[in-house]
Amino acid sequence: MKLKSLTLNGFKSFADKTKIEFQDGMTGIVGPNGSGKSNIIEALRWALGEQSAKSLRGGKMPDVIFAGSQTRAPLNHAEVELEFDNSDHFLDLNADQVVISRKIYRNGDSDFLINNAKVRLRDIVELFMDTGLGRESFSIISQGKVEAIFNSKPQDRRSGQVQKRKAKGATGISRNYGSSRSGSRYYYRITATKRTFKRTSKYS
Repeated sequence: MKLKSLTLNGFKSFADKTKIEFQDGMTGIVGPNGSGKSNIIEALRWALGEQSAKSLRGGKMPDVIFAGSQTRAPLNHAEVELEFDNSDHFLDLNADQVVISRKIYRNGDSDFLINNAKVRLRDIVELFMDTGLGRESFSIISQGKVEAIFNSKPQDRRSGQVQKRKAKGATGISRNYGSSRSGSRYYYRITATKRTFKRTSKYS
């Protein structure tokens, strides 16, 4: 699985529709302070199911919508789209290309889509939950998180919730745990376990 592109439209400082294509050899996005680098990372997390406005440096979720400037009026909605190359079918979908979309409107209404089909937020969260790319994984570390990790006490790093979430995301326990709490069918638990076993057995 590979992230091919990220499209932002009305998300934070990206008032105009902007598409970033991640080509082979690309290792980083650089720019001066205030150019929107942190907004790109937050757009990734938001599209993957982030539900905490505080984690996105906002007071409420509609705050991610472009708020306007001296020359531009505020927008009424924001959208982020992630396109993945799923030719190896790492994601549990029968599609070689997977497009994840999330939209939000000023009144708080939201839309979630997978390949242009409306889904629940939970469907997106579960799709990525045992892949290492979920909203609570360490694949995406937002602004300030690195400093918080290094400044935390050793005992907090060893026994805190950060390590628990990291372990769950790495082994696929998160999907099992979340499904059992919400009463999902046994299918989700056994499927996640099989996929995790298959992936980890390659390194044993």
